[in-house]
Amino acid sequence: MERITSRQNPLIARLRKLGTDKKARRAQGAFLCEGAKLVGEALRWGAPLDTLVVAEGTKPPAGLPEGVRVVEVPADVLKSVSTVDTPQGMLALCRTPELTPPQVLAAGRYLVLDGVQDPGNVGTVWRTADAFGAEGLILLPGCAEPFAPKTVRATMGACFRLPVWELELEELTALLGRSGLPLYATALRADTADLRRADLTGGAVVIGSEGRGVSSQVLAACGATLKIPMRERCESLNAAVAAAVVLWEGWR
Repeated sequence: MERITSRQNPLIARLRKLGTDKKARRAQGAFLCEGAKLVGEALRWGAPLDTLVVAEGTKPPAGLPEGVRVVEVPADVLKSVSTVDTPQGMLALCRTPELTPPQVLAAGRYLVLDGVQDPGNVGTVWRTADAFGAEGLILLPGCAEPFAPKTVRATMGACFRLPVWELELEELTALLGRSGLPLYATALRADTADLRRADLTGGAVVIGSEGRGVSSQVLAACGATLKIPMRERCESLNAAVAAAVVLWEGWR
């Protein structure tokens, strides 16, 4: 195990940059996951770990793959690179998975997010999609970054199990066309059907942003729209809650 004590060390400077700078994460194809729970999930699901950093007195987890760099640092040095108020003793540097989908999607259910900007919501939806049997999560432009620290924390490990892809609308419609999958949206228009009576055995469902819902361009590309039944006096649901209802109904 290496030992680093300086906050100016190149590795420490790199970790600090990756925790705060989206451009750095994109350029380097790397992201951070913090805490024993997330690191354990990364190991369990074979995520490509590059480096593990542990605070003094914290034992590295068992089963680290060969070639993973292990570094021990003082608690104050770990705190200087942590993205949470109370560091949890360890963090890992992971390589970002491919964000481009395959040429053809497998049969099944997919969830699409349109302009969902809150990283906590994106991470929560990702976790829920994994729990209720979705085959993948698709992010259209304007969504929160999938591998930002807050998003990763909110997934509770689902980011290592369920693929996420970033697409433009035109790319999405072409992909679904090649894959023989319909596109639905949770929105109101003349063809809106009750979610409970929709065929959700296969296809992709769009959940809109917290403020404006599904955009007009995305709505125009959808073959049908779905309504989540609720009291008339209530206008809408939080994006993550709406996604959970849709995913549960498809699972059921």
